[in-house]
Amino acid sequence: MEMWVFGYGSLLWKPGFDVAESVIGRLPGYARSFCMRSIHHRGTVDHPGLVLALDAMTGRACDGMALRVMPGQEAQTLDYLRERELISSAYVEKTLDVQLTDGRTVAAVVYVIDADHDQYCGGMPLEEQAQIITTAVGGMGPNTEYLFNTASHLSQIGLHDPSLEWLHARVKQLCA
Repeated sequence: MEMWVFGYGSLLWKPGFDVAESVIGRLPGYARSFCMRSIHHRGTVDHPGLVLALDAMTGRACDGMALRVMPGQEAQTLDYLRERELISSAYVEKTLDVQLTDGRTVAAVVYVIDADHDQYCGGMPLEEQAQIITTAVGGMGPNTEYLFNTASHLSQIGLHDPSLEWLHARVKQLCA
């Protein structure tokens, strides 16, 4: 049985597990946004950063990368992902259908935001997001690194995300 994981943020550039196949895919019903306060990886409790999450939104879709886990490594990959992604329970693990660009539809492990969690901050204006991202630093490094790596990898695989591109340009201005 194949295990797929849907990457839309840091999983694009740092999956942390062996990938047997990568295919661009679309997850309907969700939008990628900086709607989660990061108090561990890209910020602290006293100075939260922001990380991407999938926010449920009717009529929207998120383009990202479907990553097929190397056969035989499914259990250890799931353990790894749960330790990494469920650190504060702001994400909810789901298995959802992702439509691949090659015509297949696969069931993939996906981490979506819990809109009732206190780290949820959906609807924050882009300028406010840029100000936070510019200064926040957490256990995994600066929030800017997270933004820049994600924007760069989306561009490399040919995916366009206008909000992320605006944030990338604005944060570069603020850091200059």
